[in-house]
Amino acid sequence: MAGVATTDLLEALLRDAFPDATELAVGDRTGTGDHFQVVVTDARLDGLSLVDQHRLVYAALAGPLQDGTIHELRIKTKGAA
Repeated sequence: MAGVATTDLLEALLRDAFPDATELAVGDRTGTGDHFQVVVTDARLDGLSLVDQHRLVYAALAGPLQDGTIHELRIKTKGAA
């Protein structure tokens, strides 16, 4: 049950950071509750390099990354254009 709560928390943090996202998903990759994959599609990402897009995701998830909630994070981002 902790994995579901964690994915919900991560999704809420990302929705706060990307309120206009046309696609936003968080998945627990291994079922262990600390390996995640996130997908974000948002016009805010248009024109940004992949590194800058990922920096925005890392910033949104800074708390769980710092406290060890997230052990591994795979990110897929794209602009809306």
